[in-house]
Amino acid sequence: MPKIILVTHQKGGVGKSTLTFNMALAIKNEAKTAIIDLDLQGSLYRSRHVVEIPIFSSEKLAEIETLDFDFVFIDTPPYLNEKLPELSKLADVVVVPTKTGVYDLMAIEDTIDMIKSAKCEKKTLIVLNMVKHNSTLTTEMLEAIDRFKIEVAETHISDLVAFTRSAINNGINDEKAQKQIENLTMEVLQKTQ
Repeated sequence: MPKIILVTHQKGGVGKSTLTFNMALAIKNEAKTAIIDLDLQGSLYRSRHVVEIPIFSSEKLAEIETLDFDFVFIDTPPYLNEKLPELSKLADVVVVPTKTGVYDLMAIEDTIDMIKSAKCEKKTLIVLNMVKHNSTLTTEMLEAIDRFKIEVAETHISDLVAFTRSAINNGINDEKAQKQIENLTMEVLQKTQ
């Protein structure tokens, strides 16, 4: 059975698909890795013919436990209310990317509440994503989310164009961005053990 990494947040636009893609791509040479795209937009699934990693539609979720992969990343849509507790229980790690803004903070509270209701908070990792350079927002966000008592990744993902272009380039063409993704991926994988 593969290790399952769920990437979820109730708010759209926090970078779930981009983060999912780049973490999966970061380990594709060391482990058999795939992605299941549950998002109705299907951004990742539509790119399956031009990337070097298997990407499946939501139908593959039914057989996830029998898939012949080391790691399967699940990309979720926003507002996954009814399925989030079940998916959280299925996952080995629940990654919750969030931007550093007021609306993101309000939305993450709903996501964390659902994860806690499924009793999955110990396997959850909050990731500050699309972080603006030289901004006090990061510190303010860290202080605000401390009350959730959920682990926050040491690695913060910067707001770099290289991440957005990674799907077009079939990888990250920027050393700083690549290092951030590698570090974050290692943090996530350590939680699977």
